[in-house]
Amino acid sequence: MAGYLMRRVLALVPVLCVVAVVTFGLMHMMPGDAAAVMLGPDASEEQVEALRESLGLNEPLIVQFFSWVGSALTGDLGTSFFIGLPVTEVLFAALGPTINLALLAQVLAILIGVPAGILAAKRQGTGADQAVMAGALMGISVPSFLLGLFLMLIFGVWLGWLPVAGYVPPEDGLADALRYLALPAVALGSMQAALIARMTRTAMLDTFSKNYMKTAKAKGVRARVSLYKHALRNAALPIITTIGQTLGTLIAGAAVVETVFNIPGIGQLVVNSVERRDLVVIQGVVLLIAVAYVLINFFVDILYSVLDPRVRFAGGDS
Repeated sequence: MAGYLMRRVLALVPVLCVVAVVTFGLMHMMPGDAAAVMLGPDASEEQVEALRESLGLNEPLIVQFFSWVGSALTGDLGTSFFIGLPVTEVLFAALGPTINLALLAQVLAILIGVPAGILAAKRQGTGADQAVMAGALMGISVPSFLLGLFLMLIFGVWLGWLPVAGYVPPEDGLADALRYLALPAVALGSMQAALIARMTRTAMLDTFSKNYMKTAKAKGVRARVSLYKHALRNAALPIITTIGQTLGTLIAGAAVVETVFNIPGIGQLVVNSVERRDLVVIQGVVLLIAVAYVLINFFVDILYSVLDPRVRFAGGDS
């Protein structure tokens, strides 16, 4: 296990290098002069040139890149020109609402998607299967922001059960925090629940056709034991892959939902930073999301090796 873990950690190094290059390159491919856009049309050429100098934009790109990487490795992502605070401080302030929203949406997606997928596989071809697949198709088809607007109208405006906008930190009251996060979490997690349900159904159906499942049935193993102990456990790897991918998608794709529900998270920070052309904040956010994706996939790989030791053996571990 230690050897497998070390190989996976070393494999992260070139991936993170590519992430850094792509993040830096995308930010500098944006059209226009970043300094001129940040200062606005009324700024003089001297002011624009001074800002370029302070941001290091006059340096060659290779020098800018290594300077940025070196600072990032020490936790220094620069200082926001508009907010006047270090980017790391700005990111951590916005990260809490986004993580809380993403985790709640992910929990809802798992609690809905996995049982629905198991039910559809168990009742293949029946009305229950068709209902689950129809619901999954609807969940994938309806954009999260549109579903969020419908939820706001029904549960916030018409029924008045839940607040339609805002955010309350959990430390200020868990019940209030859940009330404010309920509607955006449902809107954000519906598509992920649909994806998890479809994958769970496919993985379970594939497992049902295996010989060991037929042997268990022939031996008289109870259906519930066979379903959860044998089928679900052996179908877990593709389901976990989907869950890991959806978690990364939730963190990266919360921008529109956070804007609709006025949640001060990473998504809203990105929107505001793009409008202001706050380059250092945009770089920090993109780097954070990309690294989050990489780390989530890393932990999924480790979970693979825990659930199925054959993954370690295939990699040469013993």
